[in-house]
Amino acid sequence: MRRTLAALALCLAAPAALHATEEVPFVVTPDNVTLAMLQLAQVGPQDFVLDLGSGDGRIVILAARRFGARGLGVEIVPELVARSRRNAAQAGVADRATFAEQDLFKTDLSQATVITMYLLQEVNLQLRPSLLALAPGTRIVSHDWDMGDWRPDRSLTVEAPDKPVGREKRSRLHLWVVPARLQGRWCGNGPQGALRLTLEQRHQVFDGTLSSSEAAELLAGRIDGTRLRAAGGFEARLEGARLRVTQSGALPPALAGAALERCPG
Repeated sequence: MRRTLAALALCLAAPAALHATEEVPFVVTPDNVTLAMLQLAQVGPQDFVLDLGSGDGRIVILAARRFGARGLGVEIVPELVARSRRNAAQAGVADRATFAEQDLFKTDLSQATVITMYLLQEVNLQLRPSLLALAPGTRIVSHDWDMGDWRPDRSLTVEAPDKPVGREKRSRLHLWVVPARLQGRWCGNGPQGALRLTLEQRHQVFDGTLSSSEAAELLAGRIDGTRLRAAGGFEARLEGARLRVTQSGALPPALAGAALERCPG
């Protein structure tokens, strides 16, 4: 994995905008950090890993060789793309680890279940709207740099004595799980027609109000992919266009299993 020359220049000059098409130096991610990134995302055989700025291809190759995943590395330097393909062939995973010479900002992100990257925060922030629009449950792991006020779901520090940049020989890894977009008003149907759920959402954090004909409660909690969890025991899961109550919390237990749809109007 690597960082763009424009991104590195931010440390000195802080230009207003970054361009993915600029020339790219290759900065190696230590092997133990690469492994920790994939473990943090809980990569498995069912996953498609997309590495943005894939360098010599090591993270996609490791995802295929050790975890049985498929993956694509996106890199703008032709020589690094060629090297990645040779490395994948030597590792025996060329059928599952592929590489493309292209601009990461023009890459189709929707194919991924896991996205990995080693980019500065300014680049992450440019990518953030596209990342938040991905399918709920998509996991994103960033090496060292965060996403501003979209706080990570989990972070960890990894010792990295072989890290080629920076004075501190350790890396900070951040994981985000793309949350379902649940903000708004949800209404029950049939016997649960009086059930109402109103949500205010900021990334994966929400608060709101849940009411029925018998009770009401204020909610606050987090959205983990398609799953909504509130303090007090209320839980729901997005199933297609419906929000299914899986635990009723302080409301009557009979409401568990109720399906809510977006209120009309």
